[in-house]
Amino acid sequence: MKPLGLIMKLLGTLWRALDGVRKVLHLLILLPLTVILLAVIAPDRPRVPRDAALILAPKGALVEQLSGDPLDRAIALARGIPQQEVLLKDLIEVIQTAKDDNRIKVLVLELDGLGGAGLSKLQELADEIILFKASGKQVIAVGDGFTRNQYYLAAHADEIYMHPMGFVYIDGYSRFLPYYKSAIDNLYIDYNVWTVGEYKSFVEPITRDDMSAEDREASGQYLGALWDAYQADVTAARELNSTALQRYADDAADLLSEANGDTAQMALDYGLIDELLHRDGISSRVKALVRDSDEEDEGDDSGADDYPRIGHEAYLRAIRGQDSESSAEASVGVVVASGIILDGSQPPGTVGGDSTARLIRRAMEDERMKALVLRVDSPGGSAFASDVVLRALEVFQESGRPLVVSMGSVAASGGYWISMSADEIWASPTTLTGSIGIGATLPTFQRSLDRLGIHVDGIGTTALAGQADPLRALGPDIVEIIGQSIQNGYDQFVDKVASHRDQSVEEIDGVARGRVWIAADARDRGLIDHLGNLDDAIASAAELADLEEDGYRIDYIEKELEFRERLALQLAQVLAPLIQALGGSPALPPELQRLVDVAIGPLRILERLNDPRDLYAYCFCEAR
Repeated sequence: MKPLGLIMKLLGTLWRALDGVRKVLHLLILLPLTVILLAVIAPDRPRVPRDAALILAPKGALVEQLSGDPLDRAIALARGIPQQEVLLKDLIEVIQTAKDDNRIKVLVLELDGLGGAGLSKLQELADEIILFKASGKQVIAVGDGFTRNQYYLAAHADEIYMHPMGFVYIDGYSRFLPYYKSAIDNLYIDYNVWTVGEYKSFVEPITRDDMSAEDREASGQYLGALWDAYQADVTAARELNSTALQRYADDAADLLSEANGDTAQMALDYGLIDELLHRDGISSRVKALVRDSDEEDEGDDSGADDYPRIGHEAYLRAIRGQDSESSAEASVGVVVASGIILDGSQPPGTVGGDSTARLIRRAMEDERMKALVLRVDSPGGSAFASDVVLRALEVFQESGRPLVVSMGSVAASGGYWISMSADEIWASPTTLTGSIGIGATLPTFQRSLDRLGIHVDGIGTTALAGQADPLRALGPDIVEIIGQSIQNGYDQFVDKVASHRDQSVEEIDGVARGRVWIAADARDRGLIDHLGNLDDAIASAAELADLEEDGYRIDYIEKELEFRERLALQLAQVLAPLIQALGGSPALPPELQRLVDVAIGPLRILERLNDPRDLYAYCFCEAR
């Protein structure tokens, strides 16, 4: 054989060997990936045990829509960062289904992980708990202790068990904000501010060191209404005196002294808790309920934790896997507008002018969608983005189909802007709405630079050139231009509301001026039409569209996830336990995180606002 042929033969043999190794390596790599992909594609349908306890254990804040890009949530889950939010509609679906599910015998509320929640959301969830009890099944609330929000739900259970070292902390509602004027002055920053409406207080944190009299008046009114509603619901559920919670909060120190400093005993003596039990005792009680026994079987040595149960997340996957698609052709669409309103396309948990308008256009283009419900849970934001969403809704209405708005915990300022054109506006009795007003802020730093010995000078080609430069004091022309734009923006806001609500401009201006209203007061002033929840709004939209009660389905219109996003979410669920076992990802302690949120929260929100003209319809009206 010629030398060249021998070399080629050797190279061929070597190549085949290397190619075989490559195929083996590919197989070794692709095999586990294939297994994971099959697990992703295969439906995950947990088995619901018979005669089981359903454990409802929400973690994080109760929200209308999960925040952030799905990929970001997937990465956070995989890194072991604690879940910060739970969907209200998921919990409602779980309770509604379990009520009629013969496999579920008792509902256990484990509320230690529940965080922030608007009262309207708690009320909607409590209504479902009441209906669950009406089916003849029991509801037990358990916890190491209870905060105000946690106790609201617990109060609607048949019995409440708490750890002997626990504390029921019910402190009422408050609204305390950090005010930065002195700090801004110390930094030699000039914050230029324009507002229309004496109650439009969202700029006050940067213009004052304390709350204005107008803001104190309006806030006191709606906070008092929230607290009255909370007390009425809880005292009725627990069969307490109507003033019991007011005294519990006002006289907490004296009541604790009577209980010798024992916070758990204080709650028990006051009738807020039914029994103090350690965790094993609580498990034994639930086990007894599941097994239809009033007390634990003395001959049973299987352990207190040994009883059929399923968590609400697994139960949700199970029931959604079992549900079949509705055969109804007609549908009522639901678009969720949750969070701050920003210009452009934004991720879930915020209301993007363009991205939300796209969802509305999808509804309009679907001929099977006979009505649309906009679920609003927003304090507002960009006036421009709000108007983009409003116009998309108006175009939908021009197609001849009804639009109904359902307001969540807050639908104020820009949140009201996007609601105003609806054929009907529904709100929870404790929704915060109104705040019809507008403002703008623009900082300049010429004094800050001067303190550093930096001086700005130059020349422009027109009188307006350089007047809006943040390194210089604002020029008189730009101050006048922004002032006129703000007044025009307010006039447009009021004119639009008056037109859509069939009232005079003078009538709307009288209830506007930036003032926040509780829903019951807003209804009396013509800003909303009906008090009720999302289900009520959907039923009304169907009726306006002449749909039979069982002749339509409900379609949530959401951003469609790409394959890579769905894959990332599923892989995160697979990998999360492994990563957490290896140490997870460190996070700020809750107390420190709260300090950061309180200290810079308003500034962080103002920094995010991105209206192209810097005109904002926003409301700092969150109650704590």
